[in-house]
Amino acid sequence: MTNPNSFQNHSSSDSMSAQGRSYQPVPRDSEGMVPTHSPAERAVLVGVELLNEPSLLTLEDSLNELALLARTAGVVTIGRITQRLEAAQPATLIGTGKLEELQLLVTELGANTVIFDDELSPRQQRELEKTLGEQIKVIDRTALILDIFAGHARTREGAVQVELAQYQYRLPRLTRAWTHLARQAGGRAGGASGGVGLRGPGETQLEVDRREIGRRIAMLKRQLEEIRKHREQYRAQRRQSALPMIALVGYTNAGKSTLLNTIAHSDVRAENQLFATLDPTTRRVSLPSDRQALITDTVGFIQKLPTMLVAAFRSTLEEVNEADLLVHVVDISHPNMEEQIAAVEEVLEQLGAGSKPVVVALNKVDLLDPDDSEQADMVAEALAEYPHSVPISARTGKGMSKLLETIDDTLQHLMAPVDVLIPYARGDLVALVHSHGVVETEEHTEDGTHLTGRLPVELAGRLAEYWVH
Repeated sequence: MTNPNSFQNHSSSDSMSAQGRSYQPVPRDSEGMVPTHSPAERAVLVGVELLNEPSLLTLEDSLNELALLARTAGVVTIGRITQRLEAAQPATLIGTGKLEELQLLVTELGANTVIFDDELSPRQQRELEKTLGEQIKVIDRTALILDIFAGHARTREGAVQVELAQYQYRLPRLTRAWTHLARQAGGRAGGASGGVGLRGPGETQLEVDRREIGRRIAMLKRQLEEIRKHREQYRAQRRQSALPMIALVGYTNAGKSTLLNTIAHSDVRAENQLFATLDPTTRRVSLPSDRQALITDTVGFIQKLPTMLVAAFRSTLEEVNEADLLVHVVDISHPNMEEQIAAVEEVLEQLGAGSKPVVVALNKVDLLDPDDSEQADMVAEALAEYPHSVPISARTGKGMSKLLETIDDTLQHLMAPVDVLIPYARGDLVALVHSHGVVETEEHTEDGTHLTGRLPVELAGRLAEYWVH
């Protein structure tokens, strides 16, 4: 077993050794000169396991996920360092000795960024920046996810939601933004010994900046409220149509967008990267019973999902609460499948959607080895654990028919039974039952059309005067 407090780095053929540790040198051009253009950010990852706090993923798996997030953001990971602690250190999260080791590792590897897997408090971030130096950028998982979201937002709503979350994150961390004022004031902007004429500007500018961000946050919240009202009007129109609403949920990169494209014959952006989809997309899909339904692709979830993102994306995530049925898309090929399922269920509980009916789509079976008995047993166990589950491949189309049948059957059981005698003059109501419900029997009598079957609750009330008693 490896030492939990040890650090690791990616080795290469030209790696060198310093004080017994291997590292990658700063890249140079063909003439051996350091390039003058801005290089890619080179990051060291820092993971901390708090022994008194449970975690869904192991320390190593969580850091592997952080590395994927970093790659999505265009950051090159060149090393990692870990520590297990009874409790987080209030000032720097990690211990003093481990911080010294981090300093040495950053210098040896030529890193310019340090990414912590856990959210740093403003104080911790300031202390770490002070210790590591101004040339080293210190960020945490939350800031990294916010950066990815900012790069992937495609609509005005998505852009506003991400900007709001970024400002809320940055507001208590403004001190670093004004370090140039500290240098002007001899290192103590606004302090008692700043010098004549330099005692106030730093503090004053910081307060101005805080007020400006406060005003910006208030404006963004008003914009989001207007967007929420428009979205609610759209939802009301969808409810009037009485088409069942289905929401695709799942861990990021589980294949939700690919699944939507496959079953709805659409062209929603689908890429093999984390958080490729931020903005909800709704498409109409035909079910095996010839009924129509609306299916919505939603933003992916992840463990340690920042609370401010859940709050900022409230209007988007309300699509989950509005749905009649959730399709939980699971990457069955992922080694942390069970932990990812738990993370999604945890977020659904936070959203108040934990009791929604769910169909589980065990996606990416095409990546499994059909001759591997262990993988076959894993699929069998998943099918047994989740009664309404279907193994599928959204990429190849395998299992799509079975998935749609399962969705159709589940929706039918959510509808109200109807037994009505509709006058011939109300042919529109007969058409309504056929288009939005399931007709089990249909008989033409002297008094009208006698129908039995199932219909969405919202529509069943319209037929109240024609019920057969």
